[in-house]
Amino acid sequence: LRVVKFRRTGESSRSDEDVVSGEHEIQIEGVRTELEPVELEDGAAVPKEFANPTDDTFMVEDAVEAIGFGKFQWKLSVITGLAWMADAMEMMILSILAPQLHCEWRLPSWQVALLTSVVFVGMMSSSTLWGNISDQYGRKTGLKISVLWTLYYGILSGFAPVYSWILVLRGLVGFGIGGVPQSVTLYAEFLPMKARAKCILLIEVFWAIGTVFEVLLAVLVMPTLGWRWLLILSALPLLLFAVLCFWLPESARYDVLSGNQEKAIATLKRIATENGAPMPLGKLIISRQEDRGKMRDLFTPHFRWTTLLLWFIWFSNAFSYYGLVLLTTEFFQAGDVCSISSRRKEVKAKCSLTCEYLTEEDYTDLLWTTLSEFPGVLVTLWIIDRIGRKKTMALSFFVFSFCSLLLFLCVGRNVLTVLLFIARAFISGGFQAAYVYTPEVYPTATRALGLGTCSGMARVGALITPFIAQVMLESSVYLTLVVYSGCCLLAAVASCFLPIETKGRGLQESSHREWGQEMVGRGSHSPGVTRSNSGSQE
Repeated sequence: LRVVKFRRTGESSRSDEDVVSGEHEIQIEGVRTELEPVELEDGAAVPKEFANPTDDTFMVEDAVEAIGFGKFQWKLSVITGLAWMADAMEMMILSILAPQLHCEWRLPSWQVALLTSVVFVGMMSSSTLWGNISDQYGRKTGLKISVLWTLYYGILSGFAPVYSWILVLRGLVGFGIGGVPQSVTLYAEFLPMKARAKCILLIEVFWAIGTVFEVLLAVLVMPTLGWRWLLILSALPLLLFAVLCFWLPESARYDVLSGNQEKAIATLKRIATENGAPMPLGKLIISRQEDRGKMRDLFTPHFRWTTLLLWFIWFSNAFSYYGLVLLTTEFFQAGDVCSISSRRKEVKAKCSLTCEYLTEEDYTDLLWTTLSEFPGVLVTLWIIDRIGRKKTMALSFFVFSFCSLLLFLCVGRNVLTVLLFIARAFISGGFQAAYVYTPEVYPTATRALGLGTCSGMARVGALITPFIAQVMLESSVYLTLVVYSGCCLLAAVASCFLPIETKGRGLQESSHREWGQEMVGRGSHSPGVTRSNSGSQE
């Protein structure tokens, strides 16, 4: 008799006595090397390589792992990447638009900061809403609505006649952008465990492409067509994504949780067909049914500390990342940190509306610091599966904090550019690590809501940061740097104290499911089954 040991993922309708250990031994008599084709209920012949003698049931996680990474995921990567590219362009435009309107409309510094902050007010106010919509009505539905909303108001903002109009319209753009992170939820739920971290990080390459593309677009458009055309042309990736997102399927995990198993099976068959991979045999089962999208689920004893620490980590990420983006233009306009201090003293006696347009040299250096996001992603990609998600985030925060302190020195423009390059590389890498960790730590029922609330806290940090990077900077450069450095040091400590390390774990289907219930030894043929140690906690 051949004995096959395996471990089921999730929960089924079996009694507690049947699953005491989570492992079962199946004895298969007369296993033949050549199997006859098997007829399914719908009459479709199943090739012999589809046969799976060890399981009569499977979950979405099992199917995603069995189908693997292929053509479907590559297409999904590009489409999801377009959403991130569009998001990055809308964010990067803030650092370019602010000095331009400061000079053109003679705005005081607080109004310039408010123009940046209002975008994040919109994002903060809508992040939880988009998370709820995605958990209640589907990931695809929430994503489509948010993208179309952002596209509409993004184009309209290019026609704003006065300051009050652009303030309102950019706030509405921010409201729509708050839903873009849900693309990560949809994307992560179609990825096999081994590829998940690498794929989500590679998607962030599109963010870097978006920031670089925005700077290049500004170099070409600003001197000739002006900022209005820059706003309109920056919405092009959103338009392309809005057309392509109708190809996107709904998340199979969401469909199963909603009780729509037929639709989930159809989606999984579509993926298997596109990838040229076998579809698991048997009946699709689901985890215990739960209420979806409830805020209280984020504060159960199992997730309470994780949620609170993640909120601070996301806050610090956005606060520091966008602060550095805004500080970069300020530093480059001054030449170095010390020049800002002396310049502020000179300007105080003059008109408070003194401004400087960005020069060609400023755009060039801005492009160099923006390019730092590429090595940032590559470094994170290399270390995240080696040292884990928690340590990757902690390291990123620490390096950023250290580089911020080095800016206290009166360094020249070249050294300043190098320090800003390194700081931005690591803070962007830390941000991407948080995007990997957050969908992994929450179960399907609250995954979109968990990511949405974290994104909302990030927007709080981004909302505050213009008043530090643009207003406080006028009073004290060194106090500004201490604020950013101190915040990141605390975030590094918070990363170390996260109770759960998700490296090597599959996505949770249910909050009742214990960590570490991964599929073990599927298809194993040796008497001594090797067990995965991916479920161990650090």
